[in-house]
Amino acid sequence: MPKIKLKTHSGAKKRFSLTKSGLVKRAHANKSHLLNGHGKTTKRKRALRKGAYADVTNAMAIKRMIPYK
Repeated sequence: MPKIKLKTHSGAKKRFSLTKSGLVKRAHANKSHLLNGHGKTTKRKRALRKGAYADVTNAMAIKRMIPYK
């Protein structure tokens, strides 16, 4: 019997990627609105630009959602 192909989670494939060592890369939250004036400081916005790695407690769940990445 043929092996069933898994479907990739559409939301997860847009938000996460894997490194060569198997870590899950993600972007920071809170970068969509209230970016000028009284919303967030320049220092905070600059820090939100940088990527981050998903916590190990969530990594296996994310990897199951993006099986072919």
